Amino acid sequence: MSFAPDDLRAVAGMLRDAARAEILPRFRALPAHAVRAKSSPLDLVTEADVAAEAAIAAGLARAFPGATVVGEESVSRDPRALDAIGGAPLAFVVDPIDGTKNYASGLPLFGVMAAVLERGETIAGVIVDPILDEWTGAIAGGGAWVERAGGARVALHVSEPAPVDRMVGMVSWLFMSSALKAAVTANLPRTAGACDYRTAAHEYRLVAAGHYDFLLFGKLSAWDHLAGTLIHREAGGYNACLDGSPYRWSSGGEGLLCAPDEASWTALRHALAGDFVARAGRRSA
Repeated sequence: MSFAPDDLRAVAGMLRDAARAEILPRFRALPAHAVRAKSSPLDLVTEADVAAEAAIAAGLARAFPGATVVGEESVSRDPRALDAIGGAPLAFVVDPIDGTKNYASGLPLFGVMAAVLERGETIAGVIVDPILDEWTGAIAGGGAWVERAGGARVALHVSEPAPVDRMVGMVSWLFMSSALKAAVTANLPRTAGACDYRTAAHEYRLVAAGHYDFLLFGKLSAWDHLAGTLIHREAGGYNACLDGSPYRWSSGGEGLLCAPDEASWTALRHALAGDFVARAGRRSA
């Protein structure tokens, strides 16, 4: 099927509506009982996540009858739910609040994301910034852009390639395995600098706009990366798992690297995680 810009704008509208109705009214107003940890104190869920996911799922079901809708919280309840998207003619993967730790801490740095898939292949993605009320989108083969609150649309492009020691990026190392974390943190001085905003939504937006050069993630959760990797590619970038395979909803293992182009990706992988990749390759041989 074709997924037109107006379809993506409709999806962005549903995400914005959910943010206005369920997320922003609870921001900095959550009682303690409305926040709980899932896998760790850094991996939180709030009543706003649950309510926003339900609202988005209901809106998508009305607008796209028969589509499969999977959200982070539904997968948390039933991990098998994600398997439904592999063969679905049309599926949506939703992250109701990306950056929940920031949100629950009162930090206005979080986003709402949705990816659109056709039989397991990502064909569109959208990231909404509820604070600025703007959204970043991409359709496969159609480029990437940001649409401001007033409706102005600006095309996005990643930064120009540069040597590793001149590249600045964002590295999400908190959820990496001890082996990958040790390798990456030891090698960060090989770059010009790195930070972590604890929200893939904003990190993808920043790298797609060329404000940063690279991203490196440990966890490969579909709701965190399907929309962002498409937006990054459509903005001219190159991304792949550390083992060299393209990122997909079913990707296993750990490590996802985004760079301005394939040559930069190869240089960054060697500089930041070369020893880890080599050891992993020997183990799988």
